[in-house]
Amino acid sequence: MKKVFQKSGSFLMALLVLFSTMSFTVDKHFCGSYLVDQAVFSEAEDCGMEHPVEGGMTEEDGCRDQKVSVEGQKDLKISFHDLDLPQQVFLASFTYSYVELFIELPPQFIPFSDYSPPLLVIDFQVLHETFLI
Repeated sequence: MKKVFQKSGSFLMALLVLFSTMSFTVDKHFCGSYLVDQAVFSEAEDCGMEHPVEGGMTEEDGCRDQKVSVEGQKDLKISFHDLDLPQQVFLASFTYSYVELFIELPPQFIPFSDYSPPLLVIDFQVLHETFLI
């Protein structure tokens, strides 16, 4: 259960970093006050009815395009030289101790690994109705 929470938490943090650094643009096309088309990462299609603003029509009666740009975060790259000496010492010691956790142990000898268990002919607990509680 702990590994499931760890993996899902790691996945969510990776998605958070991905979406916080991603930039995108939303393009919208309006005819009057109605939204005709909306597109992400591309141009919105127009309705094909361009109304001139001259002749007494206002901007609200004609077609217009609207672009919304969302800029991502750019300052995520941190170099090792920006850290103080105590932070560098902590990082080096943590890395060394973490790598030492994964040392392989020598294989252990198990004398009965080649033998199979005996076949169960009769289940004595059920036969005599004696169960440990």
